[in-house]
Amino acid sequence: MPGRPFTDVGTPESDWQAWQPGWAELDLTSPPPRAVVVPPHPDDEVLGVGGLLVRLRELGTELTVVAVTDGDASHPGSPTLAPAELARQRIAEQSAALAELGLGDVPIHRAGLGDGRVSGQENALADLIAPLLTPGAWVLTTWREDRHPDHEATGRAAALAAGRIGARLVEYPVWTWHWAVPEDPRVPWARARSVTLPSGVQEAKRRAVEHYGSQIAPLSEHPADAAVLTPGSLARLLRSTETVLI
Repeated sequence: MPGRPFTDVGTPESDWQAWQPGWAELDLTSPPPRAVVVPPHPDDEVLGVGGLLVRLRELGTELTVVAVTDGDASHPGSPTLAPAELARQRIAEQSAALAELGLGDVPIHRAGLGDGRVSGQENALADLIAPLLTPGAWVLTTWREDRHPDHEATGRAAALAAGRIGARLVEYPVWTWHWAVPEDPRVPWARARSVTLPSGVQEAKRRAVEHYGSQIAPLSEHPADAAVLTPGSLARLLRSTETVLI
């Protein structure tokens, strides 16, 4: 995630846990033959749907990742890591995190778009995603109104690709849990479905997130090297369930 799009603490996880929306469980009785996950930055795939990816693999779904950016802009002004060095670290973190989930063999297609500069390149990104799809495949990507420019642009590109091929768009919120509140009218809760994570999958996801050291821990004591994902952010994203919008 480039920079720090939100600097306040956001909606506490306790508020979300107190809310009982009663969403239906995502139907996995007929899993897709193929699913392509399109994270804007390394870590968005694990934070948003890491558990769902494990469950789909267990059900026989063929998985592919399209890494839109390499996350080189998460610490602008860092005196510790230059953008190219940060990109190399985040690529390595992504590979280790997927391996932690048992998905180390999943192919990763790197789009190489600029971190923080995905907007305006939706057509080019859709051109990369579409050939990886088949009719009936799922495209898992960040919600088009997640309030992060890269997340929204990536969602739009995935929607374009899905529409061309006849694939199913499955969006997931990431930053929404920060800025929204329970029953927030700005969020299409009627589209929400829950994905329950068995305890083993939940723990594997937690271990996978720990591989993203550049995001969950400071690079140094310099203010520009502060962790992007705070304990509050992680609490919202490491629940026993994941949420998708269909």
